[in-house]
Amino acid sequence: MAEITTLFWDVGGVLATNGWDRDTRHAAALRFALDEEELEQRHEALVSALETGKISLDDYLERTVFCHRQGFSREEFKAFLYAQSQPQPDSLALARELSGKYLMATVNNESLELNLFRIEKFGLREIFAAFFSSCFVRLRKPDPAIYKLALDVTQKTHEECCFIDDRPLNLEGARQVGMRVIQFEDVNQLRRDLAELGVTAAPAVPAA
Repeated sequence: MAEITTLFWDVGGVLATNGWDRDTRHAAALRFALDEEELEQRHEALVSALETGKISLDDYLERTVFCHRQGFSREEFKAFLYAQSQPQPDSLALARELSGKYLMATVNNESLELNLFRIEKFGLREIFAAFFSSCFVRLRKPDPAIYKLALDVTQKTHEECCFIDDRPLNLEGARQVGMRVIQFEDVNQLRRDLAELGVTAAPAVPAA
């Protein structure tokens, strides 16, 4: 079995909370007294275009939230949306430990604006060498093409790569192109599963 050299990571649900998932939209509907059923219908019609960079977040909000007169501003709503993004400190700490020893990249579905916000907020540029985000590459998980693109760009073989995600459907796409996969449950389980693949953190640097 080939040695693992490259780790591809999901962001929402692994390194951080989900950015704009059903639970977050539910919270937004309660906070701003929105018709949740209508919001979900409009969201489903537009999410692919949003996450592949075909429309902006402002365009999306205009067609999902501000298609009706509202008693709050766009800025208020976006501030709430961004505030829902919170880090998973233990997962980020593990990723930082591994980043000096393995090639690290993300493969995630996210809108451009939210993706850039989260990259900055969670310090992901310090950890990851590349971001195969749907908004950049115009492909979404679980389409096998996004994982194939990640392999082509990094020039890694599928045998030496592992993809980490919390959703089984997304793991199926990676598995189809031959990557090894780990379904994330918690950081201790992730450490164990990585260790079984021979992936271990770099030794700690002794204090001066």
